[in-house]
Amino acid sequence: MKISIRILLFFVLILNCSCNKTKIDKYNYIVIFTDDMGYGDIGVYGHPTINTPYLDKMSVEGQKWTQFYSAASVCTPSRAALLTGRLPVRSGMASSVNRVLFPNSKYGIPKSEILIAEKLKDYNYKTAIIGKWHLGHNDEFLPLNHGFDYYYGIPYSNDMDKINNNPYWSEYNRDELNSKSYNVPLMENFKIIERPADQTTITKRFSEKVIELVNHYKEDNFFIYLAHSLPHIPLYASDEFLGKSKRGLYGDVIEEIDFGIGQILSELKKLKLEKNTIVVFTSDNGPWLTYKTHGGSAGLLRNGKGTTWEGGMRVPAIFWGAGIVPKSVNEMGSTLDLYPTFMSISNISHKDDNELDGVDLSEVLFNNGSSPREVMPFYKGSELYAFRYKNYKLHLKTSSWFSKVETHDPPMLFDLDIDPSEKYNISEENPEKINEILKIINIHKEKIVFGDDQLESRD
Repeated sequence: MKISIRILLFFVLILNCSCNKTKIDKYNYIVIFTDDMGYGDIGVYGHPTINTPYLDKMSVEGQKWTQFYSAASVCTPSRAALLTGRLPVRSGMASSVNRVLFPNSKYGIPKSEILIAEKLKDYNYKTAIIGKWHLGHNDEFLPLNHGFDYYYGIPYSNDMDKINNNPYWSEYNRDELNSKSYNVPLMENFKIIERPADQTTITKRFSEKVIELVNHYKEDNFFIYLAHSLPHIPLYASDEFLGKSKRGLYGDVIEEIDFGIGQILSELKKLKLEKNTIVVFTSDNGPWLTYKTHGGSAGLLRNGKGTTWEGGMRVPAIFWGAGIVPKSVNEMGSTLDLYPTFMSISNISHKDDNELDGVDLSEVLFNNGSSPREVMPFYKGSELYAFRYKNYKLHLKTSSWFSKVETHDPPMLFDLDIDPSEKYNISEENPEKINEILKIINIHKEKIVFGDDQLESRD
């Protein structure tokens, strides 16, 4: 009798294993993109006083990438790069005249660009963006004209459309924390539904809207892009989180974002959608250091937003979901890589698409493979300032947020494996390595076709 029970249990185990290995034909995707969150602003990335239990758990259950880059150090070009898989200079969404789009900008993301949402929609995905767009606020540039079925969010940065000229910090001397000094619109599809948007509850509402859409799309395949408008200044948190973090208001904001992520992951598990859903968390660029305690931290990395130092473009990145091998990944990746990776793992051809700068990371995500990314260009506006090849990074030019541009001849060289803080210039000892990287830069430049500047023109 005991042998029979063992045999029965064996066959049950075999059947269960077979069920668990069912091939996934199509994945769902949720990309969570924060605004100005630094490399060092999450517990699992080393912050000592900001509590992020849900992101920490997400990194344990999935993959935490330690050398992951945004494609720009400011908002508009960074967002264009993520959604197109292309360096923003190709689409004209990077400019040395105006670094980002403003409420009086004339243009936005060109129709010739193919966005992730547009591509997936062609394959019967439901597509939605919740949060900050910042790729053009006029109707022709809004999300519904670029592959999204639904849009709920703000069209540009949360510090724009300021009504008064009060100094930034005076807004926080009032008895009540409110966002009425910023006439930023909250939109649903093409319609403004609230102005000014109540930013004290906006993080909560964005997270809740994603949960609503997950339930609405649960019988379909979906791509949801949650682009939080915070922790970009001005900072706001809802009553449930205000004053709760040891890190002050900035910490309150991060902890509320983290809580919302926890709710979203919980809902996916409740609906059993975690079995075919990939969730990616990352940031658009580094922290805005000039705002002191209202700006974040790049951890051990040098400088922050607006620069091509590591602190400006190396960002936290966590991949979570179906089939992902849990581990910490100490290899290069970029937001540029999401487009080709999503297409690859969903078996969607993109060979006839626009020239991509992203690479397919699926071998790292699912098979313990190595990242194919060996290079990373660092553009400031439309000009190449730095270039990374494997563990070496070459700086042709540098500048901080307010400082003048400094040209380096010879270029500065850093070994990022040994010196991720970019403290020790080793150019004098390595002229051969500099020449090698300069040749690679020349090859890179020969392949780049610059698009017309979409950010320069303003009313």
